[in-house]
Amino acid sequence: MSDPFRLDGRVAVVTGASSGLGAHFAVVLARAGADVVVAARRADLLETVAKTVVAEGRRCLAVPTDVTDAAQCAALVDAAVGELGGVHVLVNNAGAGYARRSERDDPARAARLLEVNLLGAYQVAAAAGRAMIAAETGGAIVNVSSALALATSDVPQAAYSASKAGLLGMTRDLARQWARHAIRVNALAPGFFESEMTAPLLSRSDGAASVRAITPLGRVGRLDELAGPLLLLASDAGSYMTGTTLGVDGGMAMH
Repeated sequence: MSDPFRLDGRVAVVTGASSGLGAHFAVVLARAGADVVVAARRADLLETVAKTVVAEGRRCLAVPTDVTDAAQCAALVDAAVGELGGVHVLVNNAGAGYARRSERDDPARAARLLEVNLLGAYQVAAAAGRAMIAAETGGAIVNVSSALALATSDVPQAAYSASKAGLLGMTRDLARQWARHAIRVNALAPGFFESEMTAPLLSRSDGAASVRAITPLGRVGRLDELAGPLLLLASDAGSYMTGTTLGVDGGMAMH
């Protein structure tokens, strides 16, 4: 009996893949058998991730991409199709975040965050959806949201929370639109994990303590604890799942 979590013969695109969760996701997908296209703005870091994927025995294409540019999103998908043969999995992971009380926030900075986290994800998903529909292969799209789309914390992040909650609405609507094309669209909602984005918070003793206080399991997540949930949504193991949000947050959303 074949392993339903395997991705042999498939091509996966991961945005925001230059570091943190995205870089980890690229390696997880490669170890499951997928060839991988890694995308982010920082070309030098992308090349390092690509070498790691190739060391796993898979093909890898590094495509510098700004997801707020619709033409670059389309070019990313075109590169995956043209050079690796298609797009079967998209992990929409590119994102930005910062903490600031809303009455002191810079509206331009908040708008940029929404542009990256929400519009960027929409543009990549639309491009991947077009390719999957044209190829008639079906596919799986995983939008990386956040536990902060479902819960609050002591850290003031209204713009970030709004962008990640918007992703959940987008996920449900795209799942309904594309179900007839056998394209499954789900969301992954991580809690706090060690990454480049969370480092400023978790490096402070009070920040780490606040995370533990709102997480019933009482600790920050490990990157390896995202591998199984990601593969469930990306592979045939989750073939009857669409339009859902899978929380991996140590119970934070119950807080």
